[in-house]
Amino acid sequence: MSTTSTAASSTAAVEKPVNLNHLEAGNNEETDSQDQLRVHRIVTHTDDPDLIKIGSSWVSRRELMMAFGGTLNPGYSAPPSRKFGNPAPLGLCAFGLTTFVLCMANVQVRGVSNPSTFIGLGYFYGGIIQLLAGMWEMAIENTFGATALSSFGGFWLSFAAIETDAFGIVSAYGTDTHALNTMLGIYLMGWFIFTFGLVLCTLRSTVAFFALFFTLDICFMLLGIGKFYPDNSGVTIAGGVFGLMAAFLAFYNAFAGLANNENSLIVIKPIAMPWNPIRYVKNKST
Repeated sequence: MSTTSTAASSTAAVEKPVNLNHLEAGNNEETDSQDQLRVHRIVTHTDDPDLIKIGSSWVSRRELMMAFGGTLNPGYSAPPSRKFGNPAPLGLCAFGLTTFVLCMANVQVRGVSNPSTFIGLGYFYGGIIQLLAGMWEMAIENTFGATALSSFGGFWLSFAAIETDAFGIVSAYGTDTHALNTMLGIYLMGWFIFTFGLVLCTLRSTVAFFALFFTLDICFMLLGIGKFYPDNSGVTIAGGVFGLMAAFLAFYNAFAGLANNENSLIVIKPIAMPWNPIRYVKNKST
């Protein structure tokens, strides 16, 4: 096993030997402590880009990734430099619960198709709370999490506003339901395009995390088509089914970020996408 010559030379330059003959016994512990705290250059492996060397240890990049669903981070991420709690489970729960309530109306559970009950959730839990979680993701230097949670928080706020009579958005179309449904279809298709970009950013993530955004993307597409063809209720119902799948996947990923060996008997282990296997290699010498 070998590293690039430049990286190896840089590492060697940082790690200077300590002459113990010139140190008193009382200073040995302080020197050892300072040596442990020394920042080493990170070196990548020439044959396997998944492996990196930190100090004298070879580790998988995946070991640097925090809980796969909880961080809402599809790639490799070092621990945040600021001491904030993990906001992603909160954002995922807010998204999952609001989506669940709305999509239950989309599938016409118990014959109910009026989704107005979701408006309160759309403003406060799926909207404001998820938006705040997205801003906290930005504070812990997670750009993907901030973009996803903040954007979907804005989605729920805007969708709740459309359904609120006081804003006059629906009433502005009067009796022209064709124009209203067309614009709602375009609105949902816009979110389909946006979510598709997020799906592409999860291809090197985990199965559960990818499935969350994939099912959500299909949900937006089917609901948009349902608005273009309002007489075909089956398309809207199918969109609601995919939305329910996305809601439960959001709950699953949130639980993965919350549960650990200290608070739960059930701890979820991440399953990587097939083309991105997880390998853990520790203390592997060159």
